[in-house]
Amino acid sequence: MDLNSDSGESFSSWQMGDDEAMMAIVTSANIACGFHAGDPSVMRSTITAAAANDVAVGAHVSYRDLAHFGRVFIDVAPNELINEVIYQIGALQAMAAVAGTRVSYVKPHGALYNAIVHHSAQADAVAQAISEVDDSLTVLCQPGSEIARVAGRKGLRVVFEAFADRAYNPDGTLVSRREPGALLHDPGQIAARVVRMATDHQVIAVDGTVVGLDAESVCVHGDTPGAVAIAAAVRSALADAGIEPARFT
Repeated sequence: MDLNSDSGESFSSWQMGDDEAMMAIVTSANIACGFHAGDPSVMRSTITAAAANDVAVGAHVSYRDLAHFGRVFIDVAPNELINEVIYQIGALQAMAAVAGTRVSYVKPHGALYNAIVHHSAQADAVAQAISEVDDSLTVLCQPGSEIARVAGRKGLRVVFEAFADRAYNPDGTLVSRREPGALLHDPGQIAARVVRMATDHQVIAVDGTVVGLDAESVCVHGDTPGAVAIAAAVRSALADAGIEPARFT
């Protein structure tokens, strides 16, 4: 099971999370590309830490929306979205080359991630952008999503992920951050549910429904309070269950 984290989300003097500590725990890092968070210096330092810990580097692409941290839907034209995703991947690829590593996958962020679960035009735009830049890049996304279907049709490798610290609806989608209980905080509870995800391929939805979940990677959000402690608890629980965390790419 891969353990990934949204990383590199500080901006100038504004700090978000503890990327250096997280790189010693996770196996993959979704690094912000400057559109929802991050800046060139943050990108470079985060990638350097990832390379030092043999952590896979992914482009965490977003709507161009620093003001809202990429968490508001934008009805951007598909051609514009293609170019914005290409731009973000390219920026991270340059920083990765300088750090002696490479970008191996793409994970959309926030509102874009949620939109392309069902938004066909934007899903197609994101997949098209990835295939134009480098068709060997893996797409990290939600099971059953439109982006997974479109990316597969374009010949891109698709890897499904689950979320350690987010609540699930009965249909397998994530509970909106605007709803109470959308974000989980207890490291022990989170670690136990991740072990169940990895061994039984199940998660309990907010209404008590058992939801099937087939994922190769599990995400701990770097901006969640106590993220490092949560990630460490998850990694320890997986190891105790005989599951060695390992990067998917």
